[in-house]
Amino acid sequence: MRALLQRVTEASVAVDGEVVGAIGGGFCILLGVGPHDDETVARKLWDKICHLRIFDDGAGHMNLSLVDVGGQALIVSQFTLYANARRGRRPSFTEAAPPDLARDLYERFCKIAAEDVPVATGIFAAEMQVSLVNDGPITVWLDTDELF
Repeated sequence: MRALLQRVTEASVAVDGEVVGAIGGGFCILLGVGPHDDETVARKLWDKICHLRIFDDGAGHMNLSLVDVGGQALIVSQFTLYANARRGRRPSFTEAAPPDLARDLYERFCKIAAEDVPVATGIFAAEMQVSLVNDGPITVWLDTDELF
């Protein structure tokens, strides 16, 4: 799995001009699923994300996690995180999971996350518009092939 985290003061996702998910402070998580991912990988990734210490403490140091600050998560599926643009000018997406597997693991990841923090989501496979205010700005890339 691949996740692009952005620490935000607010974020929302709209489909056809209608907001379908919104949060206050926390993470906007763009999530991609690979063909060999499973629930174990999803749980490990969420554990890494929710305990990642990139929120400021009282002294202004990045020392607190999403859970510590009572943050929220907006989780948006994004298969394009698996884009392969090594050759040519048109990216290939063959490294992404097939839609049925991706949908299942995306939904499972959202349920796992909701056990710890309030979660809002986009709509899987929809054309979405994501709006956010990146706080910091702080953006972190996580790839489970490199983490575990």
